[in-house]
Amino acid sequence: MSLSSTVDGGRRLTAGRHTLGLFRSELRLVFGRARTQAGLGVLAAVPLLIGIAIKLSGSDGDAEGFLGQVAGNGLFLIVASLGLSLPFFLPTAVTVISGESLAGEASLGTLRTMLTAPAGRSRLLAAKMVALAVFCLAATMTIWISGLIVGFILFPVGDVLLLSGTTVSLGEGLLRALLIAIVISLSLLGLAGIGLFVSSLTSTPLAAMAATFGAFIVLGIMTAIPQLHAIHPWLLIYRWQSFADLLRDPPYWHEIARNLLVQGAYLVVFYTAAWARLTSRDIT
Repeated sequence: MSLSSTVDGGRRLTAGRHTLGLFRSELRLVFGRARTQAGLGVLAAVPLLIGIAIKLSGSDGDAEGFLGQVAGNGLFLIVASLGLSLPFFLPTAVTVISGESLAGEASLGTLRTMLTAPAGRSRLLAAKMVALAVFCLAATMTIWISGLIVGFILFPVGDVLLLSGTTVSLGEGLLRALLIAIVISLSLLGLAGIGLFVSSLTSTPLAAMAATFGAFIVLGIMTAIPQLHAIHPWLLIYRWQSFADLLRDPPYWHEIARNLLVQGAYLVVFYTAAWARLTSRDIT
């Protein structure tokens, strides 16, 4: 083996270690913040509050949708909690974390120091995005685990009656609920990409959070306007509720796949924009 090959291999190994260390550092930074832990605590409380409310009301299938199924089968508490958290609680958590991702570092003056590290700007941005993706999954799984525990404690649990009228085993029902959580977490990546881009434009975290949440509100308003039906399929949140198709037999994958394609498109566009901004930005 030549000396140059040995040197190149050593450099790649060193770069790989720096990158892995950067990813670990970002995860510690994101999940070590008090606001992140508080946000996850709020998300964990959602199934508890829903479950207690249904239990105290003595509801037995009177409510519409998944809520009406919770009293008969506690497994539906997972799906109901995820569905009720998707329009507000989960997006709010994502806008807070993504909006602070770069702007928070810039406001503290640590971003300039981080950009002088060997990992470089592109790797730093990749680490930020990976941390955001992990947070999206952690947020949905927090609701999933809380809903599972509360549902098993407060309500009877058994075979699951799907939307198509087919009954599946408890194990398959749990698997479908897990897939729903994964689909929802992937559905949040487009919003996380928007937040990362907005965060690259400012050094004020609150401004980045507010702008990201404002973009989410605008997209919601546009989705609710019938006259804009021509562009609805291209809007970020239009197919967020497609996760319910996993509770059919067989599952309807068409709308889920189109939703994930739209999320991927938003993520690619805004991640690229954030990369262009960060790599050309003069950090002061």
